[in-house]
Amino acid sequence: MEVAGSIPLALFMICMALIFTEVESLKQSYVPALFVMGDSLSDNGNNNFLPSVAKADFLPYGIDFPLGPTGRFCNGRTVSDYFGEFLDIPFVPPYLNPTTRGPNVMRGVNYASAAAGILEETGRNYGSRISFSQQVSNFGITAREIAVQLGSAQAAAKYISKSIFLFSFGSNDYINNYLQPSIYATSRRYSQQGFRDLLLSEYSKQLSALYEIGARKFVVSSVGPLGCIPEQLANTNSNGICVNSVNGLVEDFNGGLRKLMGYLNENLPGATFVSQSSSYSTVMDIINHPRSYGISVVNQGCCGVGRFHGQITCNALVFPCPNRGQYVFWDAFHPTEAVNLILAKAAFDGGPAYAYPINVRQLSQL
Repeated sequence: MEVAGSIPLALFMICMALIFTEVESLKQSYVPALFVMGDSLSDNGNNNFLPSVAKADFLPYGIDFPLGPTGRFCNGRTVSDYFGEFLDIPFVPPYLNPTTRGPNVMRGVNYASAAAGILEETGRNYGSRISFSQQVSNFGITAREIAVQLGSAQAAAKYISKSIFLFSFGSNDYINNYLQPSIYATSRRYSQQGFRDLLLSEYSKQLSALYEIGARKFVVSSVGPLGCIPEQLANTNSNGICVNSVNGLVEDFNGGLRKLMGYLNENLPGATFVSQSSSYSTVMDIINHPRSYGISVVNQGCCGVGRFHGQITCNALVFPCPNRGQYVFWDAFHPTEAVNLILAKAAFDGGPAYAYPINVRQLSQL
């Protein structure tokens, strides 16, 4: 009886030890806030407040999102939404929402704007957008609000240094700049390498500016395979196969971006820059091996009109496909929620092929 009676006590002690370990683990990985910068891959409503044709505040956008159409360019959650979920951070508000002030900024803010690029001029054909440099300036305003909420600049600096910053820039600098010679002169002014270097120089400048404000944990997404998006397939002579020349531009940029992350890791003390390469490599793997991911349609949008549903992107007059989880692309440009989840999981817990030099979970524990 004595031995039998000791078993529940032993189990109780083991369970308490496991609970204590789990609590300590959660404390170690606690991230106070998530700050998101980028383009339509991350915009969660900022363009709703701008005079722009790049908006997604209507159905069928958000058809699978718990809050309905909010301005996200997806049927559901974005990659940054999933990162927040994994970090136990609620959906962060868009910066331009008038209520995103005071205590409402303390778990994070989304500054991303559809059509925005690394360069100031990028995306002007869509109307107003918040450029990368302006997003950085907007965070400076938020940083001062955090200091007011916490009572001192020192407390704010510590808070910001523990927070994670996400970035998704570069797509528009190609598809809404360099690859549109009738609107932009960049393809005549710069070689492929020259334009890449211009983008990387400006990227470095803006990331360094955020470092000066206090950011220390950076997750920088590579550009996805733009040669495979329905818009490119529809507007080239493609027969449904990815456009190699466009993907070549992207691969060249991504290679330079990864090198830039290494340089910044070596030269900005106390900062960690994670290169999120899953945005390109994982999407390509899904396209090449769709069945492995439960995907069946890789070269047309779930919602759109014309060839590959990419000549006219999703709008309020278009009915989306019913089997959205089986598509890579939601509209002419953006992934579905199903693919966003795959990308987020790969970067959050994956190895160096998806996030380098550490993954997002490991970054959260620093």
